[in-house]
Amino acid sequence: MFRTVAELVDIAERENKAVSEIMIEREMDVSGKSREEVFEAMERNLDVMEEAIKQGEAGVESTTGLTGGDAVLMNDYIENGQFLSGEVLLRSVQKAIATNEVNAAMGVICATPTAGSAGVVPGVLFAVKDKLGLSREEMVNFLFTAGAFGYVVANNAFISGAAGGCQAEVGSASAMASAAVVEAAHGTPEQSAHAMAMTMKNMLGLVCDPVAGLVEVPCVKRNALGSSQAIISADMALAGIKSRIPCDEVIEAMHRVGLQMPSSLRETAEGGLAATPTGRMIQAKIFGLSPDGIGE
Repeated sequence: MFRTVAELVDIAERENKAVSEIMIEREMDVSGKSREEVFEAMERNLDVMEEAIKQGEAGVESTTGLTGGDAVLMNDYIENGQFLSGEVLLRSVQKAIATNEVNAAMGVICATPTAGSAGVVPGVLFAVKDKLGLSREEMVNFLFTAGAFGYVVANNAFISGAAGGCQAEVGSASAMASAAVVEAAHGTPEQSAHAMAMTMKNMLGLVCDPVAGLVEVPCVKRNALGSSQAIISADMALAGIKSRIPCDEVIEAMHRVGLQMPSSLRETAEGGLAATPTGRMIQAKIFGLSPDGIGE
């Protein structure tokens, strides 16, 4: 049905359909399932996202102790009312952190599109649901919209840090969320494409450098910042601001950058933050190694 963002936007405009509807129809066609079955499957994903956020907001800690409790701290900060930015923005940050802290604590999350980037889409969705007055059905449609744009990225570039760096993982998740929130706010398919392009452009070149090879540092906080970028790009697109580089070309640029990225910056924990003195010290402590990486 579609392989590029341009094709997706064209279908939506030509047939006067929401992107979410186009994705539902694609899933029906590919799976052979009914609309109800396709919708119920996505609603189960939404349920998992909601439960993960609740667990993270209640407070969890990973086995290593590297992550945990930051969602609680952010909630307390928001409740205090002395924050600098907007509440919707901070709620997206808090809920993204909550989700990824549950992931780090070996809890159940929904990969969107990966486990390492699982906080962005639900973080944005549950942060804007009250602001936009979204029904449960509209929240599920949000996920279909995000999935449609993610489908394009997955088929034309990468969605994993190991393949293309964190630009491909948290970058893709943030771009998906940005496009979806535009549609949820009654923006046009073209505005969704611009939001996606602006988000991905801003994360172009982001490396994947997990400390000790674990999806904790800096992954949790990158999800948090990715969710905030998704909302800001959505606001820009809804204001009428356009990406000068078409969305599909931005995706292709991300693909080329990922291919040029050395393996040390693609989830191997051999470069970036993982290779800092503190990063190496954390790795040695967790795995019982001496500072030079030799077993004690």
